[in-house]
Amino acid sequence: MMDILARISKSLIAGEEEKVGELTDAAITQGVPPKQILDEGLIAAMAVVGDRFKAHEIFLPDVLLAAKAMYAGMDRLRPLLVTQDLPTRGTVVLGSVQGDLHDIGKNLVGIMLKGAGFEVIDLGNDVAPEKFLEAVEQHRVQVIGMSALLTTTMPVMKTVVEMVKEKGLTGRVKVIVGGAPVDADFARRIDADAYGFDAANAVEKVKSLTGVS
Repeated sequence: MMDILARISKSLIAGEEEKVGELTDAAITQGVPPKQILDEGLIAAMAVVGDRFKAHEIFLPDVLLAAKAMYAGMDRLRPLLVTQDLPTRGTVVLGSVQGDLHDIGKNLVGIMLKGAGFEVIDLGNDVAPEKFLEAVEQHRVQVIGMSALLTTTMPVMKTVVEMVKEKGLTGRVKVIVGGAPVDADFARRIDADAYGFDAANAVEKVKSLTGVS
């Protein structure tokens, strides 16, 4: 079991999209739990990719290749992680904030939230503050989740928090933020309700914010 997970990770780091898909299929056939494939195969590998990128050992094209490989694996896992007949535990709206086109982490959070039984409204990337609030008005949203990978886009998160306050939604609608340049101190400064340091942690925080055990 560990061997195939290690092979998935190695192939993902190398950006081998087709191989990651094939190995993920093989792991599923062997009976490896989908969440274990996700955690120990795909997420662990992307963490290595992220660390190498930050250390300037690899560059953006390498990260994009690894992301495509990760999507190949996630496409196989999505039907197994998302339980269609599971009653919804709440509704979360997700988006990468305006000016930010990065969505790998946000997409992963969405998949894992669905797997945990939440309804997810994914607004995509480059999302204007007003769009988050429109989604809240159109759906019974309990949590707004925002992601940023660029420091220049982080102020948009503060704008959304302020708009939630202006609309009188504080308390009813919670806000969680995440992304590479974001940290718990920033979340506190903008009055966000929570900070998720990775996808799994973000899911736990959303559960806590919505009172789900």
